[in-house]
Amino acid sequence: MARRCLSIVLAAGEGTRMKSARAKVLHEVAGLAMVRHVVAAAAKAGSDRIAVVSGKDSEAVIAAVRKDRQDAEHFVQEERFGTAHAVLAARAAIEVGTDDILVLFADTPLIRPETLARARASLIAGTDICVIGFRPENPSGYGRLLERDGELLAIREDKDASEAEKAIDFCNAGVMALSGEKALAILDQIGNDNAKGEYYLTDAVEIARREGLKVRAIEAEAFEVAGVNNRAELAAVEATWQSLRRRRAMIEEGVTLIDPASVTFSHDTVLGRDVVIEPNVVFGPGVTVGEGAVIHAFSHIVGAKISPEVSVGPFARLREGTVLEEGSKVGNFCETKNARLGEDAKLNHLSYIGDAEIGARTNVGAGTITCNYDGALKHRTVIGADAFIGSDTALVAPVSVGDGAYVGTGSVITEDVPAGALAIARERQVNKDGRGTAIAERNRAAKAQKAIKA
Repeated sequence: MARRCLSIVLAAGEGTRMKSARAKVLHEVAGLAMVRHVVAAAAKAGSDRIAVVSGKDSEAVIAAVRKDRQDAEHFVQEERFGTAHAVLAARAAIEVGTDDILVLFADTPLIRPETLARARASLIAGTDICVIGFRPENPSGYGRLLERDGELLAIREDKDASEAEKAIDFCNAGVMALSGEKALAILDQIGNDNAKGEYYLTDAVEIARREGLKVRAIEAEAFEVAGVNNRAELAAVEATWQSLRRRRAMIEEGVTLIDPASVTFSHDTVLGRDVVIEPNVVFGPGVTVGEGAVIHAFSHIVGAKISPEVSVGPFARLREGTVLEEGSKVGNFCETKNARLGEDAKLNHLSYIGDAEIGARTNVGAGTITCNYDGALKHRTVIGADAFIGSDTALVAPVSVGDGAYVGTGSVITEDVPAGALAIARERQVNKDGRGTAIAERNRAAKAQKAIKA
């Protein structure tokens, strides 16, 4: 029988230093709320149950979590009296019974599943409490982990540490794993006899030691337990996440990044082998890029599926619902939304294609737009295969252009174009001999008169 695990995610902090109307844990890293990053890590570490303890914006917080885990349990910490008090807000979830309990913080979005799995492995090996520690560049202000012969003796707060203890650089990250069988008995013994009158989860270590239980610590990398309390720290965590993602793209996925530091990924970006990404490209949520595709500089892509061997940009904007089939091309200063380009179709310059389907091998000329919105509703444009749309064409939807049809440059197409037809929808050119010279002379005279008056 699989070992059960309950993860209690503490998300009740006020987050006043964020200076935000939103709960702190709803602020995003790589396009995903911090609390969702933590829940995802817990799930990958084998948690079959998730309990979220929230405070501010509690309904919004649990709604965000349930986008990924509809079965997440929810508890509200009405008053906040410390970390142990927050954990016990989820008492009902603990009382159900489980093998392992992970206590996580919703504002540490970089925690790795592998680290949580190691904490659980320590419990499986017979540890009753496993504390996750780290070694910061400057340990000042952090609680120190005091060890002897592999056992964790205590967590000593910085203000209470002796000079010898302050020399220890192994510090408490706050994340903890507890035996599900013994957790409540330990937590219920934690008191609030301290300056703040709060119930500290760290006291669980000394209580467990007093009961003769096994307590150990494992080490995490400093970046993965970095907490977020303000916008500057949020930006720092974002930068770390992006750096790690770029490295994974290049080393594990076979992607070429010409200028890695200038590329921004989303939490769910999927990249195929031999993709090339030029500088200053931004990927929003929901993007898949197939093998061998090239994303040229200064492109912004959200909610798009890019097939193998596709070329995008430079300066392209692909919006939600864009599908580019194999070998197609979207060139410079083009925008697409809810649009599909067939195989080897080309949209090269200065065009907007929205709510549209472009057939295979069709060429769309520069300055072409689909007029898809009538002020109330969106309408669709369908262009067949092997068609040619001349430059500066306006396609007024709903409208269709058949296979192999040709639309003359500068046309405004309001009616369907049959397959193989030539459509021309513009006024016939008229030349007025000498009229250009007269207009130029008139304009120069007006300019000279204006200068005299000035």
